[in-house]
Amino acid sequence: MIEINLVPDIKQELIKARRVQALVISGAIVVGLIAIGIVILLALYLFGVQAVRSNLADAAITGKSKQLSGVSDLANTLTIQHQLTMLTQLHDEKNIDSRFFDLLAAINPEPPNNVTFSTTQVDADTKTIRLEGQASGGYTAADVLKKTIIGTKLVYKDSSGTTQTVSLTSDVSTSDLSYGEDSLGKKVLRFTLTFIYDDAFFARSSQNATILPPGRQNATDSYLRLPGSLFGDRATTQGGNR
Repeated sequence: MIEINLVPDIKQELIKARRVQALVISGAIVVGLIAIGIVILLALYLFGVQAVRSNLADAAITGKSKQLSGVSDLANTLTIQHQLTMLTQLHDEKNIDSRFFDLLAAINPEPPNNVTFSTTQVDADTKTIRLEGQASGGYTAADVLKKTIIGTKLVYKDSSGTTQTVSLTSDVSTSDLSYGEDSLGKKVLRFTLTFIYDDAFFARSSQNATILPPGRQNATDSYLRLPGSLFGDRATTQGGNR
């Protein structure tokens, strides 16, 4: 059997090209339809599901708002609840003021340079300590007290358990130096010392605190009993005036 191809080659190429074109157009239409379907689904979710969820949330907020509006003294209740949440923080921020007496005992030099305090003040706002007193050892005793204060340190453990060491202060201001007479008529030097202390000395977060004056034994919380000679009346001037 003999077959004779009566269709020219160019005609066959044209037919193949049209088939490819038809496939490409069909594929593009299918992709377009899929994209349109995705856009429609997204639009349904955005304007349908999201709108429903938003309406439900608005309804819940409105309901809770009406419920809270019906509570009497709501402002006072919220204030009390806020204050209760702050109790722990306020407790942690409280100073251990009793440490001040241990500090006074620690910084008082040993005889014959020991001093007697007549007035002591601690200003927690400015972190300032003011000491007024008298020393029978004269200017030498006052200078030893000043150097002892500058050399005093605190060793403690912080909230993480790490041991820290800080100085009580880096500078002490001396004023009102004058000679006077104590209650026994003895000549003494009156003085006033002022310095800014480190927060750690009275902070509740300073655990296992140990006060270390230079060349002296340590003074921890409730470690020392205050001697009766630590405090006394303010010395008078040598004319009888305060």
